[in-house]
Amino acid sequence: MATIPRLYGMGAYVADELVKRMLIKGIAVAGSDILVLGFTFKENCPDVRNTKVIDIVRRLKEFKVEVCIHDPWANPEEVKHEYNVECQNGEAKSRKYDAILLAVAHDEFKSIELKSLCKPESVVYDIKSMLPLELVDGRL
Repeated sequence: MATIPRLYGMGAYVADELVKRMLIKGIAVAGSDILVLGFTFKENCPDVRNTKVIDIVRRLKEFKVEVCIHDPWANPEEVKHEYNVECQNGEAKSRKYDAILLAVAHDEFKSIELKSLCKPESVVYDIKSMLPLELVDGRL
């Protein structure tokens, strides 16, 4: 496994790995729609203080992608106030995405129907190794 430079950060590494997999599949990155599942500090907990998911979101936005965050545990008003990003819990499940990133292993995500959220050529990246291997294109 490659060593991650200290200044680079894990969030940027994860975002870059997702983007690489999108490029390999021929998905245009700029303007793409990416769903981030989970935003809280840890699974099954509403605490968003010190979440590292924000680092992933910020790096993805550098690639000019549209990031949609879905976290049933996070308070959208708190997320907006603390990090100035939208947590679109209800609306998130009514769209299709070019990529899906499972960032927090909430129990609710074990039963989520990923296929209904994916475009025909989507990337699914699971940093928590929670999803079945046959559903994912990459894991951390």
